Amino acid sequence: MSWNNSTQQPWGPAPEKPAGAASGLPAWARKRVLVPAALGLFVAGAVAGSAGADGSGTENAAGATPAPLATVTVTATPKAAAEPPAPKATARPADDASGTKVSVPDFVGMGLQSAQDAAQATGFYALTSHDSAGRDRMQLLDRNWKVCSQNVPAGASVPTTTELDFGAVKTEESCPAEDQKPPKAVGGRMPDLAGTSVNTARDALDSGTSLTVKDAAEGRMVLLESNWKVCTQVPAAGTKLSGQPVEITAVKFEETCP
Repeated sequence: MSWNNSTQQPWGPAPEKPAGAASGLPAWARKRVLVPAALGLFVAGAVAGSAGADGSGTENAAGATPAPLATVTVTATPKAAAEPPAPKATARPADDASGTKVSVPDFVGMGLQSAQDAAQATGFYALTSHDSAGRDRMQLLDRNWKVCSQNVPAGASVPTTTELDFGAVKTEESCPAEDQKPPKAVGGRMPDLAGTSVNTARDALDSGTSLTVKDAAEGRMVLLESNWKVCTQVPAAGTKLSGQPVEITAVKFEETCP
């Protein structure tokens, strides 16, 4: 059997050469031409994926979203409120800061409120008052009281810093000849409480004294003690006080003791 390369091979016709292949090259050499192209595609895809993953690139065709921007919050500091101006001092009329003396008016017979207003108009602002009847009542509504006495005589020349004390009774009452002084336990002996108000009688005794107060007329409860006057007392005035209980009876001031 003869072999003829140019005409026929024993296993059949020779395969056709691929288009564009170099003639005479072995098969393994022809396949190496495709390797660089595949490697290039792989490297390009890796570079594109890296750019989208680290956020350094722009949004790619696959719709990758870049990392969000950090938000910085700035808080404005409020301005400090301006302090209001200090109030101006108001000078009192006829203030005796220099020691100049002023003549004291006559306040006796005036309503307590009117007397206080007149004293302030003259320059006196240190004012007080007390119960001339010795009952130790509070002058709550000054218009309901009248002046019976004043501690500084009318016409006296004194500084306006001097305190003026008005003795007063209610407008419907008569002024006593002189201010009545509350009773006091002198020398540890029982004072004379007859005719005094129950509240001043209580104040005259030691705070630890057991005191019983009864209505001398009708058996009523003695509630507002400044409106009641003492009729009787046990022990008697002048008795040595050694912690013994004290009993008194009383009626209202407009009433007569039985």
